[in-house]
Amino acid sequence: MEFTVEQVASLLNGKVEGDGSTKVNRLDKIQDGQPGGISFLSNEKYENYIYETAASAVIVSENFQPKKAVKPSLIRVKDAYTGFTQILEAYSQFTKNNKTGVEQPAFIHESSSIGDGHYRGAFSYIGQRTTVGDNVKIYPNSYIGDNVKIGHNCIIHPGAKICNDTVIGSYCEIHPGAVIGSDGFGFAPQEDGTYKAIPQVGNVIIEDFVSIGANTTVDCATMGSTIIKKGAKIDNQVQIAHNVVIGEHTVIAAQAGISGSTEIGKNCVIAGKAGIVGHLKIADKTTIGANTGISRSIDTSGQTLFGYMGFELKSFLKAYAIFKNLPQLQDRLRELEKKQ
Repeated sequence: MEFTVEQVASLLNGKVEGDGSTKVNRLDKIQDGQPGGISFLSNEKYENYIYETAASAVIVSENFQPKKAVKPSLIRVKDAYTGFTQILEAYSQFTKNNKTGVEQPAFIHESSSIGDGHYRGAFSYIGQRTTVGDNVKIYPNSYIGDNVKIGHNCIIHPGAKICNDTVIGSYCEIHPGAVIGSDGFGFAPQEDGTYKAIPQVGNVIIEDFVSIGANTTVDCATMGSTIIKKGAKIDNQVQIAHNVVIGEHTVIAAQAGISGSTEIGKNCVIAGKAGIVGHLKIADKTTIGANTGISRSIDTSGQTLFGYMGFELKSFLKAYAIFKNLPQLQDRLRELEKKQ
């Protein structure tokens, strides 16, 4: 599809500097830009590319001041990264998520219902007493169990599994291979050293505008609900255990693990491979660094934690500075001991 630079600017509520009639039909990285492509510049580390790129247009922030002449047309917006995200969303709607109708074979139980404008791919399955809203895209080989509720404008990618009694809001995206509502890890130790499985009879509730990454698992609650609140973004290969609560607009990166009954506040950032033990509370706006282990509740909001086990960032950096110098300090200690 082809658009003029002026049309793109109108979509973004931006202003054009240069030729607004130039046509673009492709999204390019700024370093790889070619004629007909549109790129963006939000990180100053990439500024040198704007003077070299062959892209036809570049989205920049309002406060960007070029140090020399640029060849592409510029589209000035409040925030270049957000502006380019809007373009990606529009592009995705036009190219990826515009399928409708039903491919065969696809199954939906007679007791279930699905709204207008939907798409059901081949080998998709919808169980009993399930309701699915309007404009939902259900891609091939995906499974939706019994008593499930899914809102409007959701995307269920290939191979995703949504187990019984799960509730999903509107504008959610479940990526390939994700499993929502599988049994939580509940076993009672017995006197003879064996373990007895504890039935997991709760469910998962996912609120609006949530994204669940590929091969991520969200376990159902033992009783009650595991809850992913509005706007949360969860990366690939994340483990969320039973009865966990993830706060609004919290983001969790790949391979992080959150143990049972822990409550994560809103607007938190949990980096890759972080681990959080069970039954804790993490305050709002907490940042947990990569590979960080958390074994205690975090009561003060806005902290950045790093290390294993995690402790406050400034204290960690001071301790790490000493740690790096331990060989030299040890040598000095030995010299002092010799002098005694």
